[in-house]
Amino acid sequence: MTVELPSPRKVGMVSLGCPKALVDSERILTRLRADGYAMSADYEGADVVLVNTCGFLDSAKEESLAAIGEAIAENGRVIVTGCMGNEAEAIRAKFPEVLAVTGAHQYEAVVEAVHDAAPPELGPFIDLIPQPDVKLTPRHYSYLKISEGCNHSCSFCIIPQLRGKLVSRRIDAVLREAEKLVAAGTRELLVISQDTSAYGVDIGHEARDFHGHPVRAHMTDLARELGGLTTPDGTRPWVRLHYVYPYPHVDAVIPLMAEGILTPYLDIPFQHAAPGVLKAMKRPANEAKVLERLRQWRAICPDIAIRSSFVVGFPGETEADFAYLLDWLDEAQLDRVGAFRFEPVAGAAANALPGAVPEEVKEERFARIMERTAAISAAKLAAKVGRVLPVIIDDVGEPDEDGDIGATGRSQADAPEIDGNVFLRDVPGDLQPGDIVDVVVEDADAHDLFGVIAQA
Repeated sequence: MTVELPSPRKVGMVSLGCPKALVDSERILTRLRADGYAMSADYEGADVVLVNTCGFLDSAKEESLAAIGEAIAENGRVIVTGCMGNEAEAIRAKFPEVLAVTGAHQYEAVVEAVHDAAPPELGPFIDLIPQPDVKLTPRHYSYLKISEGCNHSCSFCIIPQLRGKLVSRRIDAVLREAEKLVAAGTRELLVISQDTSAYGVDIGHEARDFHGHPVRAHMTDLARELGGLTTPDGTRPWVRLHYVYPYPHVDAVIPLMAEGILTPYLDIPFQHAAPGVLKAMKRPANEAKVLERLRQWRAICPDIAIRSSFVVGFPGETEADFAYLLDWLDEAQLDRVGAFRFEPVAGAAANALPGAVPEEVKEERFARIMERTAAISAAKLAAKVGRVLPVIIDDVGEPDEDGDIGATGRSQADAPEIDGNVFLRDVPGDLQPGDIVDVVVEDADAHDLFGVIAQA
């Protein structure tokens, strides 16, 4: 007997904010797929639209509200979730049409809201439907979230209010997810959290057996285990560490990078360097010690790439403080730097601090820090010209009028979306996203590299 299944309900998703929110979106959609829902690529085809919001900065809130408004205008049946979900009253006041509002990583509440808004049609036939995990990133790289929340109390940040205190995932669950991702084609694992270095501290670094041996829920043990995974073709995936606070035990992962077990890359949120500003931010003021550790790390692993982000125009930041930061950056020689103008965030302690910096001064300092860090980046990239570097391919173009094909990839010093690219000329027609190839660097600018695939 042939059973004709009804068409599944369709869910659209707008995911805003950081990679951690993207992982939340993937988990929500994976659960909904398991419940029999299909995904819609546009508003028109969706029975309900989820908007996963960001509420970290006022500008992010504005983007989130705009996305909610667009979804309502284009579809009309909208559920709001994510970090801005803690402002449900404000959202409902502006958009009374929204069907439900839930907070960050409240997966069950989101799924229940979808069930209420668009009940699944498949009933008892749900087990006949394939139920693959949903990914919102390309197949060859994946974000691996190891914890939620944060135990820090930085004066400019409301993440603990939005996402709570640190809650680490069980290490066996993290490793099983990583194994599954690598087996499915992931060539690069991007380890993310609010504080990767603190992983496991809330659960006493509880050990779990994995493949017959104990492993602690600790950053160094986790990094070593992830570095031991192999892809279906027998190669080692890239393992990239994000949001790493420079606690002393971070020193232990640098030899793993030197040995090729981990990708030689650390994303460290320094935020500033001037002691007075760091104190006002409620950040550790150990910039001199950090510089010494950077020298030690580079002595062990010369190819290590350090990326960070900095806030300019923080309340009370003087011209002397800003000059101190620029001098520190000259000495630190960070590989990748992002900068942000300070924005007051509702609920943040920094809003009450004296010494507000005028907007025109913020703009001027922002321009200066970007100019300084671009010059550092240009010099460091110029030094790579002539070298052969491994590059992971993100995109392969179409042949031009001469039949030549170009491709876009990234070196081990480049995380997706936030760092630079490696642009390749004259690539073979069988090159695919996710391939890792050796590239001869022929040219560089302030942010990107250019080259050709090395001849075997």
